[in-house]
Amino acid sequence: MKNILFSALTLLLFAGVACNGQQAQNQNTASSAKSDAVVEVIYFHNTSRCVTCKTVEAEAKKNVELLYAEQIKANKISFRSTNIEEPEGKALAARAGAAGQSLMIVKGDHKENLITDGFLYAVGQPEKFREIMKSKIDPLLK
Repeated sequence: MKNILFSALTLLLFAGVACNGQQAQNQNTASSAKSDAVVEVIYFHNTSRCVTCKTVEAEAKKNVELLYAEQIKANKISFRSTNIEEPEGKALAARAGAAGQSLMIVKGDHKENLITDGFLYAVGQPEKFREIMKSKIDPLLK
């Protein structure tokens, strides 16, 4: 029982840290997104990662590859993972509007962070996480 309680508290702590300050980055600015820009799905992580963090990354990557294989081939969508504690990751995070551990969907000026959904669903309800990602990405590919 203590293990389950500790795991739940740890998950909530990571979700809280990851989401801190992200409300401004979650603004939907689809109207200003460039129609010819590539949709980028970027997972920003720290050097030290828990099992849930690694699962969010793996599920996000799997979802993009499964749902958008044709768009990947046509260079309309991409997935990448980067360490925000390294110089390249810091620079990319600044461009993408990520202020910590994040799962950003970026197209032009549109920037949306799905890390909370990742923490909530990637482990226990991966199909729901896939549906959420699809609902956020599909409109950007039109």
